[in-house]
Amino acid sequence: MIVFDLECINGHIFEGWFDDRDDLNRQQEQGLLQCPVCDSFSVSPKLSAVAIRKSASPSPAGSGREMASQAQLDAMAEFAEKVTRYVENNYEDVGSSFAKQALEMHYGAKEFKQIRGTTTQEEEKTLEKEGVPVMKIPTFIRDDEDLN
Repeated sequence: MIVFDLECINGHIFEGWFDDRDDLNRQQEQGLLQCPVCDSFSVSPKLSAVAIRKSASPSPAGSGREMASQAQLDAMAEFAEKVTRYVENNYEDVGSSFAKQALEMHYGAKEFKQIRGTTTQEEEKTLEKEGVPVMKIPTFIRDDEDLN
């Protein structure tokens, strides 16, 4: 996997995870890249700094690779929460029938709509083999959720 910084036409910068550069180019050509802030499909890769590791050994403490600050961790948690809420509010939850419905839409047997749900590892492999674009987003347990 490789992470690219992406920027939409409105200047919003976000990350995208891809198998390789060809995967990024394919998704961009197919219009699959969308800004999570403003929903713009006019998205392009942004030049980003390159880090080169000198050895395979882990870097010692204090060598420039410091821990993220609490403010950075809070910002990441807030962003993850926004993405989760966006998906919950804008995608239909189809539960465990996700793979079946995604395949039906992919092959035109069913009208396209934004869906979310769960898959097994085997279903994920099938979707990948069939060329169905899927993005895995972790779900978060909120303090206000009744767990039992």
